[in-house]
Amino acid sequence: MNLELIRNYCLGKKGVKESLPFNEDSPVYKVMEKIFLISNLNPPYSINIKCDPEKAIELRERYDAVIPGYHMNKKHWNTVLLDNSVGDNLIYEWIDDSYNLVTEKLNKTNKEKLKNL
Repeated sequence: MNLELIRNYCLGKKGVKESLPFNEDSPVYKVMEKIFLISNLNPPYSINIKCDPEKAIELRERYDAVIPGYHMNKKHWNTVLLDNSVGDNLIYEWIDDSYNLVTEKLNKTNKEKLKNL
């Protein structure tokens, strides 16, 4: 999995915007101004994704490439190293999970705005 595929996948989701609020090497993907993914453009390439706390622990135990979220709340975020040890379909599934966790927590107004995009 490469970062360009991840970028295109994220931008293909409803209501997603890309920005560089931290630095030029860490694109951030937000839905309705809420972060669901941060990528790292410097080796070792990785992404930070939001995760259900129980699932986050399970994934860390199962996959060497999944570690507690770098510079994030480690209870809710995982860092996934893009070292080709995890299949693309799983990474897409985890991105979907992150996006869905964020959109589920949106307030009613933002949920309605997202629905109408």
